[in-house]
Formats: sequence, C-alpha cells, structure tokens
Amino acid sequence: MAVLLAGSLTTPGFAAAPTNLPPPVDQALGRELLKALIETDTTHAKGSTGLASALAARFLTEGFAPTDVTLLAPPDHPTKGNLIVRLHGRGHAKPVLYIGHLDVVTAKREDWTSDPFVLTEKDGYFYGRGTIDMKSEDAAMIESLIRLKREGFSPEGDIILALTADEEAEGDANGVEWLLKTHRELIDAGLVMNPDSFETGLIKGQKLYLGFETSEKVYATWQVEATDKGGHSSRPTPANPIYRLSKALAKLSDYRFPLDLTPTVKAYFERRAKLESGQLAADMESLASPSPGPDAVARLSDLVDTNVLMRTTCIATQISGGHAESALPQRARATLQCRVIPGEPLPTIRAQLVKALDDPSLVVSEVDLSDESPDSPLSAKVMQTVEQVTQSLWPKVVIIPTLEAGASDNAFTRIKGIPSYGVDAAWEDLQDGRAHGRDERIGVEVFDQQVEWTYRLMKALGGQTKPFG
Repeated sequence: MAVLLAGSLTTPGFAAAPTNLPPPVDQALGRELLKALIETDTTHAKGSTGLASALAARFLTEGFAPTDVTLLAPPDHPTKGNLIVRLHGRGHAKPVLYIGHLDVVTAKREDWTSDPFVLTEKDGYFYGRGTIDMKSEDAAMIESLIRLKREGFSPEGDIILALTADEEAEGDANGVEWLLKTHRELIDAGLVMNPDSFETGLIKGQKLYLGFETSEKVYATWQVEATDKGGHSSRPTPANPIYRLSKALAKLSDYRFPLDLTPTVKAYFERRAKLESGQLAADMESLASPSPGPDAVARLSDLVDTNVLMRTTCIATQISGGHAESALPQRARATLQCRVIPGEPLPTIRAQLVKALDDPSLVVSEVDLSDESPDSPLSAKVMQTVEQVTQSLWPKVVIIPTLEAGASDNAFTRIKGIPSYGVDAAWEDLQDGRAHGRDERIGVEVFDQQVEWTYRLMKALGGQTKPFG
C-alpha cells in the first residue's frame, strides 16, 4: 500500500500559482494524496480498510481531534472500512456532508499501457485506476478539508467528509447505506454533495458546462425465460426457446418506452439549448416547452445521450441457452436491465416490458429491484453557489441540472430525505470517457484546478446559514 506522508510539505520548484490553481503547498498536497490513493489497491477483493486507516492517521497528524476521525467497518465485512471526518462549525446551520467512495473497479495490467495502480504522469495527464472514478475527487475533498482546518476556517454548520466502501458494482457492503442504517448520527446532514455523480461539458477542448445532478434513474433487473420439452437436434420445431427468445428480444430492441420529462430534464434542455445551435438547439428548446414537438422528440430520441434522459430504458445484458450440442434447447434465458425514470412505478414498467416482448409464453421474473430514489429539489440557492464558485475559475461556464442515467450513493441519502446533489470539476471530454475503462486518466492541470474548485465550493457552502432547499 502507498504511504501517506505525514506533516507539512516543502515545495521546491513551485512558482507562484495562477488564480485558478491552488497555492503551491496545496497543489503539492493534492498530488501527494492522489498518488497515495491511486497506489493503494482498493478493488473489491482488497477492500478499503487499509486506505481508510492510513487516511485517518493523516487527518490526526493534520490536527483533527481523535473524536472527529472515525473509522468503521461492518462486523461481517472487516475489510470494507469507512472513514468519517468532521470539521466543527458554529452550530448556525445543519451540517454539509461530502461523500466519496474509496473502492475502484478491477483493472488488469495486461489491458493497460502502464500499471493501473501506479500514478503515471504522461503528456499532461495522470493515469491510474480511479483518476476519474473517483480518487481524484477524494483527494480534492481531503485536501480541501485539511486546508480549511489549517486556515482556522469556522463554518456556519459542521462539514462532514465520509469516505466509504463498496459503491462499485461488485460491492456487498455499501458504506453509505450501512452508515445510514447503523450510524446515521455521524453523517446526518442538511445537504449532501457527491462529486462522484457528475457530468462535465468539455467539447473539443472547450469548457461549456458542469452538470448539477438532482436525480437519478432507478435500476430494475428482470429475467425472461423461454422453455420447451427439447429433443434431438435432427428434429427441429418452431418451439425452439432460443429462437422464441431471440424474436422477443428483437422486438424489445425496437421498443421505446413512453416519453417522461421530469422537471430536472426540462431544465436541462432549457439551459443546454443555449449552448447549442441550429436544429439541435431548436429541438432542445422544444423539449423544454410545455408541448414538445413530435419531430423534436424523434430526433433527440435517436441520440443516445439525450434519449436516456427522456424515458425509461430496458436492454438485454446477458443471455444463455441450450444444454448440449446435439439437443434441442429446453431453456433460454436473458437478463434485462432497466433504468427507470424516477416516479414511474416498477409494476407499470414490468407490464410495458411484457408488452414489448410480445410473447405470452415467456416467463418474466424479478431479479433485483432498487428502492425508489426521489428527486432532490432544484435548489436555486445551491445551484447559484456552485455557479458562482465555478465562474470564479471559468467565467463562461454555466451549471445545468442533470438526471443521472446510472447510479450513485445519492440514492441512499435521498431515500432518507436529505437533499443530495452531484457536481464536480473533473473536466473530461464527453467523447472520451474512461471511467471503469483502460488507461483511465485525468488532466494534470484539470486535477490541480479540481482541488482549488473543491476548496472554494466547500468554503462557500460552509458559509451558508439559511436552509439549502
């Protein structure tokens, strides 16, 4: 495991920092933390307790009281450690909770140009597993909290940082969910900020917008199965389960669920239209209007990035069938993963799924259904604060409300009634997303600016006294 250096830093060779970069000592600390996080393997098999323990020691070295640095792991999952750190405020406002997961998805050395668990700087980028999802964000939040402590900043309400386990797909001990069930008093807050759930509008090198995530789709997984008595492969019949299942899946691939535009999505199209031109801008304006035009709906439905915001989607992700080379198949199965617009009842989605498959002989059974995650209110106050901080670094960048098509830990805090938002400044080209992929990377300057942006946002939100709703 990488070693987290203790104590103060010397920074030879650093020139005076530009206004959109952190001071040299904080720039160096951010990079040191990023290196330590990347070079600690926190994949599902390794767990996060080792890294969480090292970070706890670092916070104590930086002057945080032992009572404000808490390391916890579920008794039945001792390697899935979670760290909660608190910077005390004046008690004039509810705490602001920042959440970030420490775990990363698996990466194989043979798939990468360089070792995924060594922070490698090349051609203006930092490479390593977690540089985007989400150890750069973790490093920025850790550095910012340490910087505020060093400066003697006293927020209106407490600032809490929760660095948690098992957010990624293989997880079996999600840290945010577990903490809310067993230690809610440690992370109870009036507002949650989660940089893991973000979208950056970087197009052809131009910074256009930061997404402000107020809601996310609900996931639902069903299995669809076709069966038959089987027989010898020399005597084919129309009842072949593989063929029946294939025909049904082909129908599903052509099916579009009904249009369902949430307030967040309408606000997204309204703001995004101002950054576009021509037909695309006109179509987005139409979607933001009270009566979207059918042609505009059709055109935006043909674009993957906009279609997923406009409706529920269900796709086949796994398929299996047959039991022997020379036998007619007796069974064929497919796994269907749905991402459901918030507020749509899951029984209704199942009924639409059955209709789309259009074969009453198929059996559709439940595999995994998530709890419904309600939208957080479109808080003008929080959005305005984020936009002001963002424009202090990049004056022309705007904030656009977004619906997350995937999933994040915001789902758990929203279920508990805490307004939760996802936003970050880890600028990544929309056409070159590498999270979970090979050669994951973040720009060196992007990371340095992300550290400064996170500090300014943490300080700005910490200075608020009125409710965030």
